[in-house]
Amino acid sequence: MNRTDMRKKILVVAFFALLLQGITENTFAQQPASHKASETVVEDGGSGPYKAIMTVEGSLPTHTVFRPKNLDVFNTNNKLPIIVWGNGACANSPWEHVNFLSEVSSYGFLVAAIGTLSEDKTDNRKSTSSQLTDAITWAIAQNGDKKSIYYHKVDVKKIAVSGMSCGGLQTLEVASDARVTTVVVCNSGIFKTPGNGISNMPKLTKESLKKIHTPTLYMLGGEKDIAYGNGMDDYQQINHVPIFMANMDVGHGGTYREYHGGEFAKLATSWYNWQLKGDKEAAKVFEGEPAGLSKNPKWRFEKKKMP
Repeated sequence: MNRTDMRKKILVVAFFALLLQGITENTFAQQPASHKASETVVEDGGSGPYKAIMTVEGSLPTHTVFRPKNLDVFNTNNKLPIIVWGNGACANSPWEHVNFLSEVSSYGFLVAAIGTLSEDKTDNRKSTSSQLTDAITWAIAQNGDKKSIYYHKVDVKKIAVSGMSCGGLQTLEVASDARVTTVVVCNSGIFKTPGNGISNMPKLTKESLKKIHTPTLYMLGGEKDIAYGNGMDDYQQINHVPIFMANMDVGHGGTYREYHGGEFAKLATSWYNWQLKGDKEAAKVFEGEPAGLSKNPKWRFEKKKMP
């Protein structure tokens, strides 16, 4: 085992040690029994104005939910937009992305990621694209359920579908859903050969890109990213909706495991704040000639159909 692999193993072991400690010390929200779930704080709950928790809801046991701990501040005038997330390798667990997802949620978003956390990452069960739309359906139902802690707190008209690598392909597979209002594709792009011969990969063709009907953000890891060629080709072929292509030279792994999800979380949060909350300051990151992101030398970008 080389030094890099050993370091990764140590980080994973440390992460799950902390996670298990958090679970044994969890508290239960004062809510109906159907919604009781353990709550774990990832890192410090994120840098946003609403400290986030990670939980598995009894009404959605197939997913991991990231949400602001204090829901009292959310109401019909301050709603939680919905973000659903698909994982790399079609994994049925978001363990690689918890820092990223917690950080995003701390800015006032209800995030539902496919799968649950497990110490055994050798589990061969794979996720499906339909789990993304399942999460959307769940969140909308919670908003209308008087017994739910989310009752009248969710913005059912502001929904992002997002994912990394295989999860990005799953995102593109359901991007045509009429309920979706924005798409975020991370370290991913459609293969020229559908599925690239990998059994669990969505068998998409480039024709699927024509079904996107919302503003779309791609985040890639530069030329070292194995998805770079596919993602850049997607960008070239999408000419009917606003699209922003951002590249940072970090490779396929992005910055999801860095503190607060690193630069990928910062950029994604700006996009979500703009697209799902109408935040004019966040919009400046993407709008203008050049776009505000030009002030950050870590990124290079292109855009189409965007002011």
